[in-house]
Amino acid sequence: MPEGHTIHRLAADYAGAFAAGDPLRVTSPQGKFTDAAALLDRTPLRTTDAHGKHLFLGFGGAPGATGPADWVHIHLGLFGKVTFGPAPAPPPTDTVRLRLADDASYVDLRGPTTCALITDGEKRAIHDRLGPDPLRPDADPDRAYRRISRSRTTIAALLMDQKVVAGVGNVYRAEVLFRHGIDPYRAGRDITAGQWEAIWADLVALMREGVRNNRIDTVRPEHTPEAMGRPPRVDDHGGEVYVYRRAHLPCHICGGEIRTADLAARNLFWCPACQRP
Repeated sequence: MPEGHTIHRLAADYAGAFAAGDPLRVTSPQGKFTDAAALLDRTPLRTTDAHGKHLFLGFGGAPGATGPADWVHIHLGLFGKVTFGPAPAPPPTDTVRLRLADDASYVDLRGPTTCALITDGEKRAIHDRLGPDPLRPDADPDRAYRRISRSRTTIAALLMDQKVVAGVGNVYRAEVLFRHGIDPYRAGRDITAGQWEAIWADLVALMREGVRNNRIDTVRPEHTPEAMGRPPRVDDHGGEVYVYRRAHLPCHICGGEIRTADLAARNLFWCPACQRP
């Protein structure tokens, strides 16, 4: 499932693709979004927004209005894909849930968990149930820490709970805990305020870098392949990491074996020597 940096990148890419503000051709070749697409057809994309793993496309509204008239709420889930291309758009396949097109470009959405036309109030309700997003300027890390500091749940599970922190997925979870030497099984209430402040600041920096580069890199400059004289990581997820999907390989720092285990139906990765209880 895409992590938050991917969704923020998509928000920027959608906005960039239709920056001219022209009315768009909005269709649903698959048919599952046909009625909503008909309502949006020939309206402009006014703005885009992202919160955690949720993408919002704001349509319509009069020029100069305070906000769009309608929002398309998208959650990619495990199988959602977005494809950008120049005009003319090729004939769509019947897997395209939503196609946006103008005279310069097109964007196809396939396989999302959610693609729904919602009101501004419904959009606000989604924001209200999500935790702070490290990539949003309105994020309040203290709100997350209030929940974390009262919880007996492991910090690894809390970081993946979108009601606590929005946008952090399995990669950022594993990597930020390693970077701060924190045992993933430590209870949230045992995370100090100082530790949380450092974790949050690191998430902000790492995820911003993820948006810029469109991939996740978490190793510090002294631990890159070039600095260490080691081969680069070969993985279809890309990016240089410390522990994620490196089970049974040697740790870049201590040389010990990276461990893996199931936690809340997701694979956990950590170095027992560098992340001592």
